[in-house]
Amino acid sequence: MAKAKDLRDLGLEELKTKEKELRQELFNVKLQRATGQLGNTTIVVKTKRDLARVKTIIKETERAGEKRVS
Repeated sequence: MAKAKDLRDLGLEELKTKEKELRQELFNVKLQRATGQLGNTTIVVKTKRDLARVKTIIKETERAGEKRVS
């Protein structure tokens, strides 16, 4: 996954698309872990962190947009 600095260069729509992808990936990884198919369980933690990073940047971008409009 990209660093926060790289994610900040993306547009809002691209970030929302990435968020959807990470949500789906997290679901798939959790399902694999539950069925015993996941060998490397650290993928769950990494995916959660990546999702949180994207959501944080989305929120920052939305707040910055609100401040510009006001």
